[in-house]
Amino acid sequence: MTTRVRVPHPQSAAPDAGRLRVKVFADGANLGEFRALRANPLISGFTTNPTLMRRAGVEDYRAFARAVLDEIRDQPVSLEVVADEFGEMERQAVELASWGPNVFVKIPITNSHGESSAPLLERLARQGVQVNVTAMTTAEQARVAARALVGGPAGILSIFAGRIADTGRDPVPVIRAVRRIATRAGNLQVLWASPRELLNIFQADEAGCDIITVTADLLAKLNLVGKDLDVFSLETVRMFLNDAVRSGYRI
Repeated sequence: MTTRVRVPHPQSAAPDAGRLRVKVFADGANLGEFRALRANPLISGFTTNPTLMRRAGVEDYRAFARAVLDEIRDQPVSLEVVADEFGEMERQAVELASWGPNVFVKIPITNSHGESSAPLLERLARQGVQVNVTAMTTAEQARVAARALVGGPAGILSIFAGRIADTGRDPVPVIRAVRRIATRAGNLQVLWASPRELLNIFQADEAGCDIITVTADLLAKLNLVGKDLDVFSLETVRMFLNDAVRSGYRI
């Protein structure tokens, strides 16, 4: 008879989702998911973008956005402009903002030609439009955006930390630098965009982020937070064995 001996070993401290200071915004383009997540106390807001909408099969931007805003009235919702010319971006931004007091209009830091959107951000701030500056990957971009938005209504600086990490760079120093920029501005929040794993939520929290956007696939992993690593290891072993048996593999 084989005796199983459990050898104790140190595990890294388990994180506690209940102590998070960072606000979690659901990121997606599925109205049903948004509706269900409204009841989740962890969710503080919602964001979407044209790419997520296209992947979800959204065909009518206006109809989808209006439906989302009909469902979500008491939490911030970020909706993005769908233009490349700054005059048209401005027209769309003003209209989107008119759809509800909880709307934040996503404006890219540049257009597709690399031209800065700072003048547009200044104009929108003067008009009282709440702006979410999107697609940023550097502290310098955030500094430009903050200068344009300072003195205006509440705004968001979205740093695409996941894309920074995709290049082999650590996004945390960028986030911390942008946190200092936002603090000086006074009216801006820092958002960790494009997370790649659940750990990013806790990294964003530690780095001083105000918000992190999280997709449904990452939200589904929240029940794993703090899971015993020995139990997780054993479950993995059993998964491999069960799949081998079901497949009838032989060596």
